Amino acid sequence: MEARPFALGYVGVGLMGLPMVQRLSKLGWRVRAYDIVPVRMAQSGAQACTSAAEVAHEVDVVLLNLPTNEAVQDAVFSKKGLVETLRAPQLVVDFSTIPVEACRGHAARLQKETGCRWVDAPVSGGPPASAAGTLTVMAGGAEEDLARLAPLMHDIAGRCTRVGPVGAGVAAKMINQLVVGVGHAMLAEAVALCEKAGIDAARIPDCLAGGYADSNLMKAYWPRMVQRDFAPRGYVRQLLKDLEMVGKWAGGLEATTPMLTHALFLYRELAKRGHAELDSSAIRKLYD
Repeated sequence: MEARPFALGYVGVGLMGLPMVQRLSKLGWRVRAYDIVPVRMAQSGAQACTSAAEVAHEVDVVLLNLPTNEAVQDAVFSKKGLVETLRAPQLVVDFSTIPVEACRGHAARLQKETGCRWVDAPVSGGPPASAAGTLTVMAGGAEEDLARLAPLMHDIAGRCTRVGPVGAGVAAKMINQLVVGVGHAMLAEAVALCEKAGIDAARIPDCLAGGYADSNLMKAYWPRMVQRDFAPRGYVRQLLKDLEMVGKWAGGLEATTPMLTHALFLYRELAKRGHAELDSSAIRKLYD
């Protein structure tokens, strides 16, 4: 196995992080990892650490994959956080989905206090893509930092696109979540209309194949909605959290987003009815 060009630290070995760390370890990357749930580190194949600060010892790049901005801030700037041990030219890559301005603030503060630079690189594709190395990565940061990360991105992503400077990756993820969230709601309504009209909804993807209405979203989620296959592949609460973030971001830009507003209302209703742990295609339940 060919040796990888630098050592990695990983903070946040959760739903998305675990399959990624397992893959990286098998591919020959040296990974030091920390998570508040020790069993995840045991399953990861990485060298277990007791804090984020310890993760940063003797590595070149530290990867973050955490559920909230508060968790990112704690991992980086708290006592036993990365700021305790990070020094330039180490680099922080944040896969988390956090507010754009918070991302830029963390990057500026980290560079001021340690000299280290930041790349925001939210991902799309879910745990299966994380395990397969086919994630879509939306990256914000300096061109030279993305060039340095090219061997890593080759092993984790099917596509990695630099959108612009720090914060641009998170902004692109906002657009991704807007399209996905509103798209799910639209598909659910279309399935309901088919069934009310007595049309065989299962055949609609074949009817629309190759046309303007064809999409990866339809291929992935329409069959689940038709079959009521609402397994916990991706949680409603995760999409709702991201959509709430998109709403705040759009509000800060003074943008008018009525479709987002409606999708947020539907997902809040779905979560209130006890479906927060189900796949986001469960939005169809509101039409039953």
